[in-house]
Amino acid sequence: MKLVLKIVGGLIALLLLAALALGGWYLYQKQPVRSGTLAIQKLGAPVQVQFDERGVPHIRAENQADLYRALGYVHAQHRLFQMEMVRRLAKGELADILGPKLVEVDTLFRTLGIRAHAKATAAKMDMTTPANQALLAYLDGINQYQDTHRAPIEFDILGIPHQPFTPEDTLAVSGYLAYSFAAAFRTEPAMTFIRDKLGADYLRAFDINWHPEGVVTPLAQLTSRDWNSLNRIAAISQDAMDLAGVPLFEGSNAWAISGKRTASGKPLLAGDPHIGFSTPSVWYEAHLSAPDFELYGHFQALSPFALLGHNMDFGWSLTMFQNDDMDLIAEKTNPANPQQVWHNGQWVNLSTRSETISVKGAAPVQLALRGSPHGPIINDAFKDSLGDTPIAMWWTFLETENPALQAFYELNRADTRDKAREAASKIHAPGLNVVWANAKGDIGWWASAKLPQRPLGVNPTFILDAAKGEAEKPGFYAFVFNPQEENPARGYIMSANHQPQPSSGVPVPGYYNLPDRARRLDAVLSNPQTLWDTQAAQTLQLDTRNGYGHRVLQNLLPVMHAVVTDPNEKAFMEPLEKWDGNYSTDSIAATLFSQMLYELAKAAMEDELGEVQFKNLLNTRALDAALPLLMADPQSPWWDNKNTKAPESHFETVRIAWANTLKHLQGLYGTSLLDWRWGVTHTVTHGHPLGRQKPLHLLFNVGPFPAPGGRETPNNLSNPVGPAPWAVSYGPSTRRVIDFADASRAVGINPVGQSGVLFDTHYADQAQQYIAGAYVPQHLREDDVRAHTKSSLRFQPAP
Repeated sequence: MKLVLKIVGGLIALLLLAALALGGWYLYQKQPVRSGTLAIQKLGAPVQVQFDERGVPHIRAENQADLYRALGYVHAQHRLFQMEMVRRLAKGELADILGPKLVEVDTLFRTLGIRAHAKATAAKMDMTTPANQALLAYLDGINQYQDTHRAPIEFDILGIPHQPFTPEDTLAVSGYLAYSFAAAFRTEPAMTFIRDKLGADYLRAFDINWHPEGVVTPLAQLTSRDWNSLNRIAAISQDAMDLAGVPLFEGSNAWAISGKRTASGKPLLAGDPHIGFSTPSVWYEAHLSAPDFELYGHFQALSPFALLGHNMDFGWSLTMFQNDDMDLIAEKTNPANPQQVWHNGQWVNLSTRSETISVKGAAPVQLALRGSPHGPIINDAFKDSLGDTPIAMWWTFLETENPALQAFYELNRADTRDKAREAASKIHAPGLNVVWANAKGDIGWWASAKLPQRPLGVNPTFILDAAKGEAEKPGFYAFVFNPQEENPARGYIMSANHQPQPSSGVPVPGYYNLPDRARRLDAVLSNPQTLWDTQAAQTLQLDTRNGYGHRVLQNLLPVMHAVVTDPNEKAFMEPLEKWDGNYSTDSIAATLFSQMLYELAKAAMEDELGEVQFKNLLNTRALDAALPLLMADPQSPWWDNKNTKAPESHFETVRIAWANTLKHLQGLYGTSLLDWRWGVTHTVTHGHPLGRQKPLHLLFNVGPFPAPGGRETPNNLSNPVGPAPWAVSYGPSTRRVIDFADASRAVGINPVGQSGVLFDTHYADQAQQYIAGAYVPQHLREDDVRAHTKSSLRFQPAP
């Protein structure tokens, strides 16, 4: 019997060892290859790839076609799943692998027309241009990797089929990147609802000019069913990125300082684009080198051209322009024919197209989508909440040529200010601020976008009335009228998503961020006593202060002193009274202030707006602007709770908000203020798409980490307005500093790591450094690359 047990035990042990061995071999086959020699089809000559201590590839080729083919190959072996997810999101094909819960997201993106637009544009592309030849080589590198290697583990888990990547995919992803108007889906319905349902007194808190007559009169035809439809679209537009795990551009900082203001005597460039956090991170770093070209670039999935980059001679960074490039338009339908709308003095037929969404584990979903002369009818796709009024979406991305690929191909090579300006002029949507510097001494900024001409007096913050001609656009302004500066006398240029002041006088409506971050940056940059160097730029990028708290508290604290009489509660107020606006991880005031902001907004506004509309408002920049104005206006009608018989004053509403603040925080963290520190309540987690499903979050997600910074601080680790605890939703997607006295000493950081391959060394090796505010070298010179090479991969032309 003992012998039998020993034999059985031995067999079980062998089976376990075999299972472990098979599991190890399975995972090993999924890992990137960073050493040895590999054969690639269509290479003209061997290509050398040296991987440094962070896994950044330094690719050296004899010609640019080989360079881009190799880039596609190494990019794919680190980020193939990311490439797959972003193309599926843009084209509305997520439900095919994730099931019915993604049908609404797919429906939204099909309705936007990104997939159809990409297909039509790809069919017209001239594939003989240098930029398109580079694109084809890059995509070929991706496809060669996919054809010859095991698929990533996520493909096995989700059952993703093998499909080649095409120019249509790249164009669709560029449409997704232009999806910077997600805020408009939330803001325009909310502002229109406040204007039309609540009135001018309520709109006053949002600092939007009220026009009771003329082109911005209320849209009387919108019904409650219309509002329900718009609310649902707003919620889906917010959920899309969360469900897909693909980050969206949100903001950014960038500045360029001329040599007369730097310690080195040469321009200094700093940039940190603010993008949603994810695993893997949005940027893939790569150093490209050929006899006629060199660039250290930050690349996005399926794009062969760096969106951020530098070499020894020049460099640039980006921020979101935040211009309003999308209008929602209420169409007037023909009472005798609902398939016609009023346009240019006559009834015109709506266009129609059909789409089929494949759904994993369910029947396909058929969509019948309509379009007006102004654009797609966005509420057609949601039949169960469809309102009575067709709402069209006019979008610059669909209405312009938008040669963004050509623009960045040229910007990657723009070694003079004139070349950089010309490249920037070809970016039509989304609107981007291009902040640029070179070793010759130039600095520049161009707000790059096609700015539409709108009828006089039209405020695109609201849903426009097609019947009154509000939606018509005679054309676009020339690029020369865009906001821009070159070599200003003050010696620096700063961009922080704030409202620009174009010298041309051309109106630039938009969904701009609060001015507080820009004011903080400008106050520091304008100090004439500072000679800027790399360390000073890093310190400013990591700054965690702004003046927003003071703007709110200067009117809030006097009211709190009047209504808070309990001695224990007064003790809890003390951190706010002494607060300097610093969102450091040990700040207690930052926690109190952030919770109080939410409770104020909820107590003042939810009763008028309702739960859904209030939730949408929480995700808009309009609310940030409103709260300081609300606190400064004790007569605002928002203070009264419409659900009670007796009218409330601002004193009573502030008292309720403060009581709810203490109740919520004490319920989470107890009564000791030391347990209310900002780093306890405010954390960052880099989420993977599969990490939304427990317990896979323990395997794929990275974090959480205590996070400094906050909404609209320079270190903009931002969270939505809402109740504690706060999960950081977006922040610096990289931090870069380049002094053009020696650009080979540029520094930066990746929020997570270079690789998106689970269990790879570089999956999350920079996450701790990032949150601690560290910077690492970005090697550019050949001797530095050689000294920091950890492994080498050689691509040989296949026989």
